[in-house]
Amino acid sequence: MKLNDLKPNPGSKKNRKRVGRGTSAGQGKTAGRGTKGQGARSGEGGRLYRQGGNLPFFRRLPFVRGKGFTPVNQVNFNEVNLDQLKGFKTEVEVTPETLADARLLRQPLDPVVIMGRGELKAPLKVRVHRVTKSARAKIEAAGGTVELIA
Repeated sequence: MKLNDLKPNPGSKKNRKRVGRGTSAGQGKTAGRGTKGQGARSGEGGRLYRQGGNLPFFRRLPFVRGKGFTPVNQVNFNEVNLDQLKGFKTEVEVTPETLADARLLRQPLDPVVIMGRGELKAPLKVRVHRVTKSARAKIEAAGGTVELIA
């Protein structure tokens, strides 16, 4: 095989439409622009400020900006409180997988944080992504262990 033998895959390249080249070409006469009106003229579209009755883009921006923005690298945690762990038996390992099986997670692919609401009686082995200080203290007071997943 040589460089001059290389060809694109069949169907991956399409010829461009040559509009306005006669009626038999399929895109003749109005060349797909319809008849009359702003869209039929050359240079159509105007500028961003003209939006046909809508509030123009530039005037809309301060309202959009005023409500803040969503950070790109924000991490959303599944919050699980200690009182939700009552159903787990003694010495059971609590992991994101077991919590997902128990239907305690809203988004099973997101990391898990254990919060300190409620009391814990059974000693559990907890392996999650994050634990609050109060939750860690209550788990260890009940005789359990806490291990963080990286």
